Amino acid sequence: MVARVIEELGPWAWWVLGLVLLAAEIFVPGVFLVWIGMAAIVTGALALIFWNADVFGWHVQLPLFAILSVVSVVVGRRLLARFDHPSDTPLLNQRGRSLIGRTAILEEPIAEGRGRVRLGDTTWPVSGPDLPTGARVRVVSADGQRLLVEEATAA
Repeated sequence: MVARVIEELGPWAWWVLGLVLLAAEIFVPGVFLVWIGMAAIVTGALALIFWNADVFGWHVQLPLFAILSVVSVVVGRRLLARFDHPSDTPLLNQRGRSLIGRTAILEEPIAEGRGRVRLGDTTWPVSGPDLPTGARVRVVSADGQRLLVEEATAA
């Protein structure tokens, strides 16, 4: 079936596949299909150049595409890693982790290991040792939406 499509569309089959993969990159998270799409377009360009050569049939094009795909993914990932700079706000989308180290006053007592604390404009569920309402606590870690707290010592 693949051989028939390549024969009917000629080198344009690779161009179509490349454009479909580039378009699919919009809907798939990560930067992966763009490199495979580029490999398909390069294979299509080579197929256009060597279309009349008897040695450049589908049995050569498919392995060439596979090799170009692997090479382009490896090179592309290394290229992107070079431009990957650490964020100046690494905890931007990790609000619970950004609260580690802060102190607050319990809004609801911690009973049987669970309570609530207000930090800023949000109340957070907390886990920790049983403490009464109004006790001062320090956030020591975050597990999803639940904060782990300990009693804050007066300094």
